[in-house]
Amino acid sequence: MSNSLAETRTLEPTKALSVEEVLSVRHWNEHLFSFKITRPDSFRFRSGEFVMIGLQGENDRPLLRAYSIASPAYAEELEFLSIKVQDGPLTSRLQKIQPGDHIYLGKKPTGTLVADAMLPGKRLFLLSTGTGLAPFLSVIRDPDMYDLFDQIVVVHGVRRVSDLAFREELEGRLEGDPLVEDQAKEQLRYVPTVTREDFHTQGRIGALIDSGDLFNGIDGERGFNPETDRIMMCGSMAMIKDLEKRFEELGFIEGSNASPGQYVIERAFVD
Repeated sequence: MSNSLAETRTLEPTKALSVEEVLSVRHWNEHLFSFKITRPDSFRFRSGEFVMIGLQGENDRPLLRAYSIASPAYAEELEFLSIKVQDGPLTSRLQKIQPGDHIYLGKKPTGTLVADAMLPGKRLFLLSTGTGLAPFLSVIRDPDMYDLFDQIVVVHGVRRVSDLAFREELEGRLEGDPLVEDQAKEQLRYVPTVTREDFHTQGRIGALIDSGDLFNGIDGERGFNPETDRIMMCGSMAMIKDLEKRFEELGFIEGSNASPGQYVIERAFVD
């Protein structure tokens, strides 16, 4: 067990939290890691939702943060993607977890990055920065999404090339996935972009929209159309504010679980 967690007493479940075991941890670089935990039989979620997870904090109280679920709804385990913040109350410890450690898992997943919040459309653009990619890793492995949309485009903006988590899987269009391999091969597109290092696609997402480069290799018009395009956004507040303004000016209407629209944003947290 990792030193940071060995110092605490055994976690106890509560009415709102279960205690789950860490199954595996993958460190992408010094800034980013992902991990898998056990999934309770009773835990159900929609692709794109988030849930509270955490460790024991001061005064024996759970220290919790919202994390998007990166695994598909059918997976036997739950996967999460996280940044490493050296002085962060939770992530400074969470980044040290190892298989066999235990963490808290909330029992009530929720969120707006779900199909229920979207009106029918032809193209679905999943616009993300940093760990904002996480909910879209779940969305693109949902077979129903490929029935709802003709094309699904994952755009991932990061600072460094090594920050492109799950790049191999995305470039391979989920080859080997038990449920969506055939559909993803035809309908899924991946647009990674880097801002601080040399890469074949460089610049912020807004700049790619302005230049039209975001639409390279994408079927349909080289621009966004509120009649046919649907958009999900997750990531930095700067990105969300910039793109939300753009889409509003184009006539896009924000959706929610109660009132589906043409674009949705996860407002509960940003990376």
